[in-house]
Amino acid sequence: MLPITHYLMIEFMIEFINRYGSEMVRHTIEHLFLVGIAIFIAMMIGIPLGILITRKPEFSPSVLGFANIMQTIPSLALFGLLIPLPLLGGIGDRTATIALTLYSLMPIIRNTYTGIMGVDPAIREAGKGMGMTDIELLLQVEIPLAMSVIIAGVRVATVFAIGLATIAAAIGAGGLGVFIFRGVATVNNQLLFAGAIPAALMALAADFGLSLVEKSLTKSKKINKH
Repeated sequence: MLPITHYLMIEFMIEFINRYGSEMVRHTIEHLFLVGIAIFIAMMIGIPLGILITRKPEFSPSVLGFANIMQTIPSLALFGLLIPLPLLGGIGDRTATIALTLYSLMPIIRNTYTGIMGVDPAIREAGKGMGMTDIELLLQVEIPLAMSVIIAGVRVATVFAIGLATIAAAIGAGGLGVFIFRGVATVNNQLLFAGAIPAALMALAADFGLSLVEKSLTKSKKINKH
């Protein structure tokens, strides 16, 4: 027979799901949407910037400096700075998406730069010897070989953004942070669990999934080298 604590735990879980299940699904979707859009935009900006500073090293201090500064600003302070801005700011998911994008840039830019610069110079020379242009060399040689490192940067940015997105509820952006803020305000542990546990599981799932992609690309790169 199961100990009484197991029965109590099962009863707690059933009550928990009955009370917060549908709301949890809605806020989880909001959370995924916020993070997904922010990471997509960060990749569209960060990867080209990482490529740029491999070609134009003089821009490296400015680009990396800006991305570093964004990560040093406390999250609530950044939300507060963005809210008053015309067009960009305001209360809601637009401001949260911009903030998450800015926070996600650094690992993506850095890993894109590191991955491309880490390509064996002999491979570059072989490509040039075959008559490849700089664009062909970038698209057909350097980016494929650097992809595992780039994905590692995306993985770090995604996990970071999932955690940070919980704070976005403070500016009306929704997501799982809604439960956490309500739980703190009402001293309700169930609400805290309803926000914290799915967010933690989401971060673990994203980290695991992207690490598998990263390992697959690393293995593929080793096979191609041989």
